Amino acid sequence: MKKQFAVIGLGRFGGSVCKELYSMGHEVLAIDTNEDKVNEFANYSTHAVIANVTDENTLISLGIRNFEHVIVAIGDNIQASILCTLLLKELNVSQVWVKAQNNYHHKVLEKIGADRIIHPEHDMGVRIAHYLVSEKIIDYIELSPDYSIMELIASNKVANRTIFELDIRAKYGCTILGIKRGEEVIITPLPDEIILDKDILILIGHNNDLKRFEDESL
Repeated sequence: MKKQFAVIGLGRFGGSVCKELYSMGHEVLAIDTNEDKVNEFANYSTHAVIANVTDENTLISLGIRNFEHVIVAIGDNIQASILCTLLLKELNVSQVWVKAQNNYHHKVLEKIGADRIIHPEHDMGVRIAHYLVSEKIIDYIELSPDYSIMELIASNKVANRTIFELDIRAKYGCTILGIKRGEEVIITPLPDEIILDKDILILIGHNNDLKRFEDESL
């Protein structure tokens, strides 16, 4: 289903989000104070505008209240990021996702009601680190300090056995969300699904439980 998004700030992070959403067929309003950036993303958005997002009347004139999702990806100007986020929440935008520059910025965004706070460099660093230390890990997504989603290559220790036989949830406290098998993705596989060698298991659980399953079963 096509959705409407506004992306504020067209740097590396915001620009990537803008391009990907647009390529997925969604309507995207791209906003930046830099004319060159706006011109660059005119072909990667439904509409691209130069605007001062720290001015409430400007946001209203852009129809920002009609957007359910707004991504604030303002670069180094933390003050502008905070003020823009505050205005968006005061204008009752349902979902405001914001890129944070540091922990101080994060704490302020939490207090003013940002719905999700993103640390792109930190998040990617965590994923790369987990990939580097284990040849079995394909991807790693940190959901919170304690819980994550992990993609692991099935080894011969778990291959040719059903999910019921492995009883991963009872033994390790982890849940298999899906199985990637070549081009096929099996979502919420049934207990009688047989895991094949080299399947990619998509698991969710506490970080300690995921690590224990990785160490003991793979």
